Order: sequence, then C-alpha cells, then structure tokens
Amino acid sequence: MPELTLPGARIHYEVEGRDDGPAVVLIHAGVASLRMWDDLVPSLAATHRILRYDTRGFGRSMADDGDFSDLDDLLAVMDAAGFEKATLIGASRGGRIAIDAAVEAPRRVTGLVTIGSTPSGFPDTELTERENELFDELDELLAAGRFDEMYRREAELWAVGPTRDVVEVDDHFLQLAYALNAENVKQATVKARPLQIEPPAYDRTVDIEVPALFVIGEHDLAGEIAATEYLLSTVPDSTEARFPDSAHLPSVERPEEFARALGGWLAEHGL
Repeated sequence: MPELTLPGARIHYEVEGRDDGPAVVLIHAGVASLRMWDDLVPSLAATHRILRYDTRGFGRSMADDGDFSDLDDLLAVMDAAGFEKATLIGASRGGRIAIDAAVEAPRRVTGLVTIGSTPSGFPDTELTERENELFDELDELLAAGRFDEMYRREAELWAVGPTRDVVEVDDHFLQLAYALNAENVKQATVKARPLQIEPPAYDRTVDIEVPALFVIGEHDLAGEIAATEYLLSTVPDSTEARFPDSAHLPSVERPEEFARALGGWLAEHGL
C-alpha cells in the first residue's frame, strides 16, 4: 500500500474505485482509522474514485512529536494520489479537516460531507452531567497511563453516546468500534500537535459555496449536535441527514442507511 513521507510523518493511504469516476476523499474520525469506511467503499467504488488515508498518528500512519497542519497533510495526500479536487467526506475530526479545506482551499473541494463534526474555532458547548462524568473518567485513565482501557472507554463513549446504554447497542458494532480505536493506542504518547487555521472555519462557513451534507446521530454529544445545527444555519447549500438510532458513528453503525443517504445526495448534486 502506498505511503507518503512528510516532515515528521509517514502517511498511509489507499486509492480504490473507478479511474473515470467522480473523486471522493474519506477522512476518518479521531476514534478510528481508514478502516471505518470498509463497509462503504464497495458500493461507492462502483461509481467513484476513492482516496482514503490514515491521518498523522492514527492507524498505519506514523507521527513524530511537533506541530503540523492537518490541512497541509490532506492536500499533500491528494497531490500524491493525483486527486486535483474531490468531494470531501469526513467523520468527526475528519469532518473538521474537510471544513477547513472547504474554506481555505476551495478550489480543491467539489462537495462537503461531515458526520458529527464541529468546525475549527467552534465555541465550547456546555456538557451535560453525564458527558462530564464520561470525560472525567477518560481524564483519570489518561493520567494513570492506562491507555488500552482509556481508548476502549473512549470508543464506547462516542459509539454509544451519552444518552444510550451499552446493552442497547448492537454488539458487532460495539466490538468494531473498540477495534477501530485500538489501532491508535500504539501512538498514545506521541505529542503531534495540529495547528488551527487562522481565522478558524467557524467564522467562515457562510463562504462555503459547494453543496454540503451534514450528518448527525440523535444520540451524539450535545456539542456535536449544536455544531451541526450551526453548520446547517450558515452554509448556504446545505442538507441534513439525521440518524435516530445512532450516536457519533452512523456511517459505521448504520452503513447501509448511510450509503443510501450519501449516494442519493451525491447523485442529486452530480458529484
């Protein structure tokens, strides 16, 4: 599989699908790797050319300590794979990277899809009592250096959400969520610090001119739900896809439903 060497990093990426199809780039969540798209790629590859990659310090990509730009990494991977422009599809942190690209490098972006994402610079949202409890637990595990347990509990928090119980979630999905985040434990102590674009995307979403689809699970965290509502209210050509039986990872938990929603939106906009 191809790798791109950048200052302070080696980036693993994969290209699949039709050479003559419209281009899409898949950017994974911070509790996953590019493997989170495994169920989506077969159907999407029948019509599209797909680039997906492990962001710096995640999955099979390696990182050194130091500052870096997620946006620069994205554009460098697109260049290496021969993707001049594409529809960017990002989950969570991956969606934030995609939004940054839409405002900072608009000529490289033909469409924008985010899943439970907040734009860079989005104001802190007050957490619920349950969310505070869950994040306090993660902080305690991190401070104790119990990384395997922390990554497992982190995956659970985002996959299940603060308003559901573990027993309400399909076990196959839950085990997959654990496995996706476990790929990242090996770089838990790396201090690679992503730099924020200036000005941040929060102040510039009104300038996004490409079609946008904002996906949210009803059991996601309060901040992600608020951010999605903000994006829908500020991005001119935007559409919502809401998943009532999912939290932060609807594309993984409900892959067939997500593929239908995404495919219909791409076809509607000729992307």
